[in-house]
Amino acid sequence: MFPTILIVDDEPSILRSLSGILMDEGFETMTATNGYEALQCVETQTPDLVLLDIWMPGIDGIETLKEIKSQHPHVQVVMITGHGTIETAVSATKMGAYDFIEKPLNIDRVIVAINNALNFRRLEEENRFLRKKTIEKYAITGSSQSTMELKKQIGITAPTDAWVLITGENGTGKELVARTIHQLSARSDMPLVDVNCAALNDESLESELLGHEKGSFAGAVSKKYGKFELAHNGTLFFDEIGDMGLKPQATILRILEEKQFQRMGGSRTIPFDVRVIAATNKDLKKAIQAGLFREDLYYRLNVVPIFVPPLRKRSDDIAALIQVFLSKVAEDTRTPVKQMSPAAVDLLKQYPWPGNVRELKNLVERLDIMAGQTIGVDDIPAPYNEAAEAPRSQADKMFAYQRLKEATEAFEQAFIIKKLEDHNFDIAETAKITGIDKSRIKKVQQKMTKLANASK
Repeated sequence: MFPTILIVDDEPSILRSLSGILMDEGFETMTATNGYEALQCVETQTPDLVLLDIWMPGIDGIETLKEIKSQHPHVQVVMITGHGTIETAVSATKMGAYDFIEKPLNIDRVIVAINNALNFRRLEEENRFLRKKTIEKYAITGSSQSTMELKKQIGITAPTDAWVLITGENGTGKELVARTIHQLSARSDMPLVDVNCAALNDESLESELLGHEKGSFAGAVSKKYGKFELAHNGTLFFDEIGDMGLKPQATILRILEEKQFQRMGGSRTIPFDVRVIAATNKDLKKAIQAGLFREDLYYRLNVVPIFVPPLRKRSDDIAALIQVFLSKVAEDTRTPVKQMSPAAVDLLKQYPWPGNVRELKNLVERLDIMAGQTIGVDDIPAPYNEAAEAPRSQADKMFAYQRLKEATEAFEQAFIIKKLEDHNFDIAETAKITGIDKSRIKKVQQKMTKLANASK
């Protein structure tokens, strides 16, 4: 498929010459003599790029550009004119024109402008695809009533610029909610900067949040940008803000209200614009009563409260979550996707999950290593499976498999992992003791490492 160029000009000679030249360059062309014809052509055939004359009878090029960008924002437009002014060029650029070329036309200049505009369009398409994949990556999994209510809250809140306070137990996915809100917001093209509040102390506070100039203190060998500056025009995420001390709370509140700061050792006042999302597993109202959290900061953050339910309150989502985690393991390790039997899924639905989704994810990754291609009830260990509380011999476990190949693979994998642990994960020593090829041992160790990294 060759890119299609729509040429719009009221001079037939220009239409003929441009069309012929561009066809020789490998483009497909269409022509229109005025803005009305151009808009009809864009509507019905959606060209890749429009070469648009400004001065035409009827609706001129500027009005045509405005209409094209309103209805088809991804179509690139290059303006051409014999009476160009700086004001006209600026106006056309503000409305979305990619470039502005004056008559008499230089064909080389036209070809360069067209290729640059088409390359820009391809980059835009790639960015839209990557953004779609990112949104899918951070999608909230599940269709239970509580999860659907959570998704509804996110959908309403994300497009606004309102500050959000996310609450919920450890492991429920508060960070996932924060990232989803950011990806669905108008700030999604800008950074999401994470502040680990539990790690902030009086010594690191100013350097981490405000940054510093070179030489501002001992060890400041270069300039450092702080979190507020890095998040400018994007989203600042305060993770576990309930763990932050009172002094950092006061500093953050002052900066958020003033919307400006100075780097350590600097004299320039730096303004910033951020959307703030905070998350905590603590009851901040009780923390306020205990004198551990500032009431004014709480009300500043708690514009839109979002509660993430624990997994025990959304057990209907467990089957979908298990499938997502198994697919992710298969993708990371480049192995076939394993399945979990319906009976095993039902068993896991009965467990209270104190560690929530994070605990379920860790268990699924563990089962993927230890079990065969189909994960059954007998593969589920204690405390998730009460029947597994009674100790079973290794032979009993192997007999639970239906196929010899599955039992052999499971035993070999478990054997290698145990021997690696016994010999401090020394591959050469383990291979020497067990007589197993180094490449096989290394493969099992790499799988363990990938799963460990993926769970972080």
